[in-house]
Amino acid sequence: MGTLYLVRHGQASFGADDYDQLSPRGREQAVRLGEHWRAQGQAFDAILTGTLRRHTQTLEGIAEGLQVRPEPLQLPGLNEYDSLALIRAVHPQPLAKPDTPELYRQHFRLLCDALAQWMAGVISPQGMPSWDEFSGGVRAALEHVRHQHAGHNVLLVSSGGPISAAVGEVLGTAPEVTIALNMRIRNSAVTEFSVSPKRLMLQTFNTLPHLNGREHADWVTHA
Repeated sequence: MGTLYLVRHGQASFGADDYDQLSPRGREQAVRLGEHWRAQGQAFDAILTGTLRRHTQTLEGIAEGLQVRPEPLQLPGLNEYDSLALIRAVHPQPLAKPDTPELYRQHFRLLCDALAQWMAGVISPQGMPSWDEFSGGVRAALEHVRHQHAGHNVLLVSSGGPISAAVGEVLGTAPEVTIALNMRIRNSAVTEFSVSPKRLMLQTFNTLPHLNGREHADWVTHA
């Protein structure tokens, strides 16, 4: 039986004009994960990523730590939803940049509300696929792994939305549980599925084995 390692990208640039860019800390998280895996003798038979810059940059950091040259399969179905389009669909009025704790909490309250409405088919945010299309892209990636890589170790680098959708698909969770999982996934966190030709099974969720030491305690981030 193989293992699928789903990794959320490192810390991106939350609140900046361009979120799709790793912060210096995000790159450090990715390199550190690769170093951890190299120390464990970890190797991958296949690598999948989304097509966003933060996915590519995270894989580059992991590869640097692992000291390998990856040849990933890039799948648009592993790209994140557009959080700003979701929020605009439920709150059309302009919002201040979330640069205070209260504005940060407001941002994620609105996002959770919008996610619930999108998943229920109540809203159709501009420029976004439906929830069925979004989750279908994630499902297709999982089916690719199950059919093509059973018995292999596979690395998948993506975002919190697709990873929580993948967990929801495997466990059959209700939409509100999938959203709650999405909000908890930390930057560079690892989730593991066992892979067989017949099914995927959740083994771990949202772990940070590379940041467990005291010297990395302040490297743990969520956005």
